[in-house]
Parts: sequence; structure tokens; C-alpha cells
Amino acid sequence: MLLGAVADDLTGATDLALTLSREGMRTVQVVGVPPADFDFGDAEAVVVALKSRTIPAAEAVSLSLGAARALLAAGAEQIIFKYCSTFDSTPEGNIGPVAEALADLLDAPVALACPAFPANGRTVYQGHLFVGSTLLSDSPMKDHPLTPMTDANLVRVLQQQTKLPVGLVPFDAVDKGSDAIAAAFAEAEAKGERFVIVDAVTDAHLRAIGRAAANMKLITGGSGIAIGLPENFRRAGKLAAREAETAFDAPAGRAAILAGSCSAATRRQIGAAIAAGIPALKIDPIAIAEGCTTAAGVAEWLASSGHPHPLAYSSAEPDEVRSAQEKLGRDHAGELVEHLLAEVAVKLRNDGFSRFIVAGGETSGAVVGGLGVAALRIGPEIDPGVPWTRSLDGGEPIALALKSGNFGADDFFLKAWDLLK
Repeated sequence: MLLGAVADDLTGATDLALTLSREGMRTVQVVGVPPADFDFGDAEAVVVALKSRTIPAAEAVSLSLGAARALLAAGAEQIIFKYCSTFDSTPEGNIGPVAEALADLLDAPVALACPAFPANGRTVYQGHLFVGSTLLSDSPMKDHPLTPMTDANLVRVLQQQTKLPVGLVPFDAVDKGSDAIAAAFAEAEAKGERFVIVDAVTDAHLRAIGRAAANMKLITGGSGIAIGLPENFRRAGKLAAREAETAFDAPAGRAAILAGSCSAATRRQIGAAIAAGIPALKIDPIAIAEGCTTAAGVAEWLASSGHPHPLAYSSAEPDEVRSAQEKLGRDHAGELVEHLLAEVAVKLRNDGFSRFIVAGGETSGAVVGGLGVAALRIGPEIDPGVPWTRSLDGGEPIALALKSGNFGADDFFLKAWDLLK
């Protein structure tokens, strides 16, 4: 193994694994902290998917350190801490506490932080994160039910979460290329800055940042930050040149869509699916709490819909989400939906379903956990950052498209299936 990654949610891990695979690294995605005897095979990159974005910071730190130690023990020469390209977090964390703990574990004098993902409209300029042409704080992320992002200044956001000094590598340095970026890293280290937010508005910037970070022990950011890293290992003679794998054997079987994300992108995708005639069942967390909606009932509805890929969703407008949270509690409302959809997936699997699209990072983590999937092979890309995957557990395989709530075009739920024909 050359490169190890710790991701704070399942869909983000899949996104990163896709990036590394596309750049020519044999990549395996593992769900949860791997045990000491886990066989990574001939993987050159391993991405460990955790469910640590919104859990208590101390717990997130413990899981992340466990994953990093397993990767280091297996030979990883560099560690990535992967979080969302919208820097999803609260003033308490978990990005800062986890990054700080990993920096201490690795004895990293300075680590970069760059969530930019230009292909999906996430860019960083003068330390401010943009979603398209809109500041993060003015985007729909300001209404996120768990991690509302009301400040686009990432230097300020990260500094609130860590006691270590945070600096900035601005656009002017990044735009001059890898040598200037490396010089900026050295300057930050000399000033005692342990983390630096790095501007990036194009993939070319990300590749230059990757080259400048060849000797950096810890790299943090979105999946885009990884596009320049494999080439460092090729230049060092440790990685062969190869094309990304495109072969994908999807298992035969019935299909379903399970959507738990309330993001604007997922809501548009649901609207497009319904407009195209896909039967859809809306799930209300209050009805779950009252026992009116059950996993058995939802699974039966999906199985009897008569459609090739019916949809069950809990996605709702921000006002509706806030109302449910006020009645049930902020975290409990989401947990009810996640647990129900995970149970639905298990019941459908037992009824012959083997192809699932799952929308939402927390929902994807719950569904994969419920299905008992321990590792995934990356398949064809549906939209930037979202591939089909196939379970690697020795049992009957499952095809899974695990979509971050904010990712994917409006027709995502419609076109994804075409790649499996």
C-alpha cells in the first residue's frame, strides 16, 4: 500500500476511491476500521469509510486514529483525511479535532486543508469556499439540518475547531504552480502554522497542490485534493502507469432507490424522478416515531410497485425538516429515517433486490452497515464523484451507488441504471 485515506462518511469515501482509481491506483474501499488481520490484497490505495462526521468529536477522533494506525501498519506512506467538499462541520468539529489528532499521530509539521472540487462547483478563493458562484454561507448548505454552514471563511471556520494555528496559501501562490506552493508550505511551517487552507479553482491547481505536497505526511480535504497524488508515486518509481479500470459486472436482480438526504440536489433529483413516472413513497419521520410507517410496509410497497426501480424517500424542504426536528430532536429525526431505510434495504435484499441507489451520506452508511458490506470495488462513474460499486464480501454481490446528498445532476436517478445494462 502506498496511500491510505480516512473518510468521515461513506459516500465521501466512495468519491475519493473513485478519484484514486481513475488516476490509475488499485483502490479498495473498506467500511469501518479494518481489523488487524484484514487482507487489503494488492491495493495501492485504501480508503477507510467511517461514519464520523456528526458523532461526538472524541468518538470521531478515536475512530479516525484507529483507521490511520491500521493503514500505517499496512504500509501507507501518506495519509489523507477526507471530508465533504462543503466543509461540513460545526464550531466544535469534527474536522478540526480529527485533523489535529492525525497531525499529532504522524508528527506532521504542517498539513494542508483544501475541500475544492471544481468539477462539482466547489472552489476556494482567498480562503473562502464557493458553491458555484455563491459563497458557502449563502448556499443551501446554510440550511443543512445537522451541519449548517453559515461562514464561508475556511481559515476562520477551521481555527474555531483547533488550537493549532491555521494559515492560508492564497490564489496568487497557487496559480504560480507547484514550486510556489511548496515555498508557501515551507513559509507556513516556519511561522508555526500547522494547517493551511489552500486556494484552488481548477483541476490544474489541484494537481499542482498535489505535486507540492509529495512529502507532506498528512493531507486533508475533499476528494479533489487526491487527483495530483498518484503521480508523485509514479515519479518515485513506486506506481506503474495504467489506465483506470472500467470493467464492472453488475449482479442481476431487482432495483430500488432509497433517499434520505434533504439537500437541494437530492430534492431536485426526486422531483425529476417523479416527473418521469417513477413511483415514489414519501417517508415522514414523525410517522416512523408513531409506528405508522414501518420498514416492512415500505419494503412491501417497493416490492409490489411494479416499476424497475421504485423510490422511497424522506427528503423534505428545510421548514419541514426543522418542524420534525423540533418535535423529535435534531439527531433523532435523522436516525429514525436512517435506521428504517437500512432495515428496508435488508428486507429488499432478502426479497431478491441486488441493485440500490442510496442518496445521503448518513443514509448510505446506515444502509451499507445494515447490509453487512465490509468492502467495495469501484465501478463506472455516474456523475462527478459518484460511481457504481460492487460489494466484496464473498456472498451474493450487491451493486450500490452511494450518492452524497449534494452530488449528481437532476437526472441522476434516471440515468444511473443505464450503466448497468
